[in-house]
Amino acid sequence: MAGKGDKTDRFKGGGLENIGTGPEGNYNQSKEFDRIELAAKLFAPPPIQFKDLESLTETHILKGPVFPFDVRTDFIKVTDNTDLVPVTLQIKNSDITFQTKDGVSQGKVNILGKVTTIMHKTVQTFEDTVVVTEPSELLQKSLDKSYVYWKALPLQPGLYRLDIAIKDVNNPDHLGIYGKSINVPTYEDEKLGASSLILADKMSPVSSRDIGGGDFVIGNTYVRPRVSTNLATPVSFKRNQDLNFWMQVYNLGIDDGTKSNSATVTYEISDSATGAVILTKDLESKDLGAHSDQLTVERSLPLAGLAPGKYKVTVKVNDAISKQVIAQSAPFVVE
Repeated sequence: MAGKGDKTDRFKGGGLENIGTGPEGNYNQSKEFDRIELAAKLFAPPPIQFKDLESLTETHILKGPVFPFDVRTDFIKVTDNTDLVPVTLQIKNSDITFQTKDGVSQGKVNILGKVTTIMHKTVQTFEDTVVVTEPSELLQKSLDKSYVYWKALPLQPGLYRLDIAIKDVNNPDHLGIYGKSINVPTYEDEKLGASSLILADKMSPVSSRDIGGGDFVIGNTYVRPRVSTNLATPVSFKRNQDLNFWMQVYNLGIDDGTKSNSATVTYEISDSATGAVILTKDLESKDLGAHSDQLTVERSLPLAGLAPGKYKVTVKVNDAISKQVIAQSAPFVVE
């Protein structure tokens, strides 16, 4: 083979797909760009079906009667570079147009949500049609109820804009729009962190087959957040209900000798008007998970003993190993 030329010639001038300069060389080289195009399509958000709602998220111009709805966002750590952002919508039945047929009243709502970066790049979209069904003879009684919709979005830490548009299918001119910036937090290593403190109207453990999946499921718990009508108004509960609250704690210190954590978790209920502490309770982190740097605090408290008024629940974590303290608070009203 000596004198036949440089044996490395057959590896020159190629791309990812080019391993020679034969008759198929140009074709193979073009496949590299095909792969780039394919990757772009795979990671692109799915095409949006509700085109009318898509234009509404861009213009925010309503020409007909406003279709009101309420929105809540929460933040939960999943990995070091990914957060789960549950988005909860609340729509009053009284604002939905129902059509009655064969003794059944039915309302339909199209929902489109879009998350974009500050450079206007779309990173997440979701769209659904929700159906609210009531027996026609019970429709009037059900109008004081609300439909709650939930969507959990994985997002990297950073600043985004969340736009949501809804349409009353039985009254197409009845549209609603929501737009707000969201700052997805970074949970830094060795720094004590906490998720949102979620006040829930329903909270219960789920079966093993439902862990990590399904609407309102976070880990092994069903948590349906209570949504306030506006940012200035706390969520409300009745005295015959329970106050359910849920929060996770991240990056607890672990003792090198015992391989255990050592922190005190304190939750308290205080009167917002006077600041007086009505109830306080201490929990040891070892009782919640001795060998973990992550803990979940979930409690249900009856409200029958509280007089109507405004209150605040606070969950505080004092880590004896890392010498760090973190606390989250949430206001609520007892009716």
